[in-house]
This record gives sequence, structure tokens and C-alpha cells, in this order.
Amino acid sequence: MSLAHAGYDRRPLGDFLQSRRGRLNPAECGFPAGRRRTSGLRREEVAQLAGVSVTWYTWLEQGREIQVSTQTLEGIARALRLDRAEREHLFLLAQGRPPAMAEWRPREITAALQRMLDGLTYSPAYIRTKRWDIVGWNRAVALTFADYGAMEPHERNSIRLVFAHPAWRTLMVDWEADAKKALAIFRADFARAGNDPRFLELVDELDRLSPEFHQWWPRHDVRNHGEGVKAVRHPKVGLMSLEYTAFIVESDPDLRMVVYTPAPGSDTADKIARLVDGG
Repeated sequence: MSLAHAGYDRRPLGDFLQSRRGRLNPAECGFPAGRRRTSGLRREEVAQLAGVSVTWYTWLEQGREIQVSTQTLEGIARALRLDRAEREHLFLLAQGRPPAMAEWRPREITAALQRMLDGLTYSPAYIRTKRWDIVGWNRAVALTFADYGAMEPHERNSIRLVFAHPAWRTLMVDWEADAKKALAIFRADFARAGNDPRFLELVDELDRLSPEFHQWWPRHDVRNHGEGVKAVRHPKVGLMSLEYTAFIVESDPDLRMVVYTPAPGSDTADKIARLVDGG
């Protein structure tokens, strides 16, 4: 994508690149420190680390009208040792959009996040990744929906549970409506992932496992995360009505926490208390 279009101010990109290379220690990057007029790396050193020409990188810092590929930006991000937030900022400045999801790796939530989940004693809650892999949960959600800890890691995925877990169909009072809604939200996350191979792998698996997924996926229905109400028919305590809200985890925007609370006017709070205190 070109940096050049009407009204585009390219100075912030150049300022950002200069500030990031200015903080780096040449010796730690494999270059002799010596006597330098300014701190940090020189432009030619960043270009060398990123695998681009000095002229091209200079033009980039100067805000020239040049093409910037995703692969090149990734090289610059590595050369400048950018963290997750800085890498995203680089892509936003250079391409006007965030980068595709980073290569998948097993995720673990922080101890603080787990304590927050555990503190929601009577509110079922879990944390999932952009791919909908469940990486943290509390006791209330395990007793209300499913024991995620007893599942294999690849099974611990929200959209997979909806379409490939038989018990989910009996748990959801209106499975079809809930499944279509979940799929539309997942479809939006899929688009944001930029052809991430693990997303594609999951879609291919569900397309094989679920006739409904195979039928509905080509419709391209999308919707945003937000709030809603879910009716659950629990095998022990019967019908429950739960409101849910999704929150982005500020410390890691790749994660989203989903919290369920008893719907007003229902006896769901008492039923969750019975599960948690006696389960």
C-alpha cells in the first residue's frame, strides 16, 4: 500500500522511526559503539538489520511517496526491536491498519487476570484469544457451561464448542439463533486476522465437522462484539437466563474477557449460587 494519498501526513511515521532507532544500543545490535554524533543506531545500520537499502529506508524516514510492504515492515519492526504495541503503531502509521495476527504460540494469562476471574465468584467468566481459544476461566463458568480444564487444548475453543460439541446443543435453549450470532462475530474476527493460518485451519475443521457451519459460513454474516442475553438449560438447576458482556483486556488487546451475569427478574443468581456453593 502506498504511503501517498491526499491529506496523508507522513511526518509521524518518520518521527516514530527516528525515536525508536535513537534508543537502541549499537553494541547490543552488533555494531561498534565508537564516537557517534547522536545516540542510537544510524539509518544504514537499521537498513542493514531490516534487509533494505539505505536509500529506501532514508526515504521512509523522510516520508517519501514509496511503497511499503507488510514483509518490509515486519523486518523494520524486528530491526528496531519493537514490542507488540509499537509494532501495531508502526503498521497503523505506515499502512493505516493494524498488522495481521502474530504467529500463534501457546498463551497463558497473567496471575493478576486469573485472580480477577476467580474473584468473580458468582459470575461465570472466561478469557479468550482473537481466535476464540479459551485461555483462562473461573469456577463459575466451568460449572455453568463446561469444564474447560478437562478438555484437550484444541477443544478449548468457543466457536468449536458451539459447532462441534454435542452437549452445547442441549445446553443452549435456542442453539440455532445463538450459533448464528456467534458465527457472525467470529466471522468479523476472522477478517481482522488477515488469513492467519490457524484461523483457516479452524474454519476448515468446522466446515468438515458441522453441516450448519458448512451451510452458514458462505453467507458472510458479520456483527460486532457487545452485549446480549443467553438462555441456558442446565442439567442440574434447569433454565437460566444470563446477560453477557465482552471486554478487551487493556494489557493485551489480543485477549477478550467475557462475563455472564444473571438477567434481572430471573432466579438465575440463586441457581448459580447453588452450583458454585454445592458443586
